[in-house]
Amino acid sequence: MSDNMSESKLTELFPFTRNYINRNGHQYHYVNEGQGSPVVMVHGNPSWSFYYRNLVSELSKNHQCIVPDHIGCGFSDKPDDEGYDYTLAKRIDDLAALLEHLEVKENITLVVHDWGGMIGMGYAARYPERIKRLVILNTGAFHLPKAKKLPPALWLGRNTFIGTVLVRGFNAFSGIASVIGVKRKPMAKEIRQAYVAPFNSWQNRISTLRFIQDIPLKPGDRNYQLVTDISDSLAQFNKLPMLICWGLKDFVFDKHFLAEWQQRFPQAQVHAFDDCGHYILEDASDEVVPLVSDFLSASEDKLTQ
Repeated sequence: MSDNMSESKLTELFPFTRNYINRNGHQYHYVNEGQGSPVVMVHGNPSWSFYYRNLVSELSKNHQCIVPDHIGCGFSDKPDDEGYDYTLAKRIDDLAALLEHLEVKENITLVVHDWGGMIGMGYAARYPERIKRLVILNTGAFHLPKAKKLPPALWLGRNTFIGTVLVRGFNAFSGIASVIGVKRKPMAKEIRQAYVAPFNSWQNRISTLRFIQDIPLKPGDRNYQLVTDISDSLAQFNKLPMLICWGLKDFVFDKHFLAEWQQRFPQAQVHAFDDCGHYILEDASDEVVPLVSDFLSASEDKLTQ
């Protein structure tokens, strides 16, 4: 972790037991707190399980909260390209292996954010009978909406050597995201340090860059067909209870992505925040955490009736 963030301070901010499973020789970290029906929280890029800390603290009172760090993120190992194939299919495989290891195979609530939407819904597409509820936070599980173009910053990171240097040499993506990802007020210094702490060297920033490079934009791109398949699978979940909490000032997952979710899931309960950005659980934690908790309580009653 980073020299700027002491281990004791990080443990204070993130006071959960660190658990690991071995994935092809790599340590795959996950949080596993509480008991009850399982809530699986899937983070995106360039964050890690730290993003869900407040939700875990609240929901673990009544639920089993499972939050993995994708390989290359958080407390998980950060191998080079020879050691790990940093691609969507592999991320879904890892999540599936973790839930098999924990014997979590039914009544799953999925909470997804950023690229975690594609990973989480990729898992759901494989095992639709296991999913009982969905919580959607500034994410996608489909191709870029027609009205949305890839933001220049992501294009730069995806397609150019300059982007590689900025992301891996200067931690530009993680560092900038921790600043522009919130809109109501800046993150406290120690929170921002915790977000960037795992990505503290060129070697340890590999996943941040590979996530960007893995975005499929046209037929023939690796994972383009997989994203198409995940997108096509979504219709089977439109009868499930769904909560959408959305920061409308997200420069990537913006109103166009929200509109796509609402079009596909017209019955979803939607809370859009005009003054919040990408990290909705930072900007509006005091509002969103109770919304998720209440949603689970209300839909739990319906599921058991």
